[in-house]
Amino acid sequence: MNQLDQLKRHTTVVADTGNFLQLAQFTPRDATTNPSLILKAVQQVEYAPLLADTVKAHRGLPLDQVVDRVLVRFGLEILQVVPGRVSTEVDARLSFDRAATVARAHRLIGLYEAAGIGRERVLIKIASTWEGIQAAAELEREGIHCNLTLLFAFCQAVACGDAGVQLISPFVGRIYDWYKKSAGAAWDEAAMAGANDPGVRSVSQIYSYYKKFGIATEVMGASFRNVGQITALAGCDLLTISPDLLAQLQASEAPIERALDAAAARDAVIERVTLDEAAFRYALNADAMATEKLAEGIRAFAVDAGKLDQMIQAI
Repeated sequence: MNQLDQLKRHTTVVADTGNFLQLAQFTPRDATTNPSLILKAVQQVEYAPLLADTVKAHRGLPLDQVVDRVLVRFGLEILQVVPGRVSTEVDARLSFDRAATVARAHRLIGLYEAAGIGRERVLIKIASTWEGIQAAAELEREGIHCNLTLLFAFCQAVACGDAGVQLISPFVGRIYDWYKKSAGAAWDEAAMAGANDPGVRSVSQIYSYYKKFGIATEVMGASFRNVGQITALAGCDLLTISPDLLAQLQASEAPIERALDAAAARDAVIERVTLDEAAFRYALNADAMATEKLAEGIRAFAVDAGKLDQMIQAI
């Protein structure tokens, strides 16, 4: 049995791509997208007609409405391949605007529902800022489920759990990147691999906390740099994986054992954490890695959203 099939025995596998033509060979249950992945997809020749057709069909609408229709069009294509859910992201430039995030989520869900897709098959992806988490709490109360992304700090996970969000996406690879760069020449790759990887440790801590206290929010490790990070999180609720790494898993038959276990987490000695807005902001500020990577991630997604805007305007 290859590693991908072994992994599926322990964890729900999700494809992290906007390239829906690649999905079928890996048979993931769900798929996630983000502005960077959609931008990458629409620059490929296979997807150029889809972008052009969608833009032409909605010419005359405000730019932000056309963009949302492009995002949903990709989501609809993905949902023809996967049996589960697709994550579609709210514009990162709204990451600090609760009301605007809620309004954009309503529009995205409305477009999916108009196309005959029930909201149970869509996750609205929102950055894990305080404003984003509060927007998600409001949306969840309406039955609109959310995927809180750009999550680097334990305090973000605590706040998401308290808000009752459906799912979080802690970013394993970007945490790893920060610590490796910070250590410089002192970084020992072998010693910091597997369960000792700082990104893996972060997800393991969140997973154990949620299971210990019966928090229903799903944990989906994301942003992987290598197969070792993935196998070290076997047993996590879900893992969203790029096509390149899915192919590597599919090509190997090395054994994979369960690494995270809900029953063991329930027996662990863990302290419950309570955070109001001030405590959240202070805890996030105290975590240099999370503060820097959250800001960097929002900036990068905003840049790619702007590039997509430009492509659409040029059609």
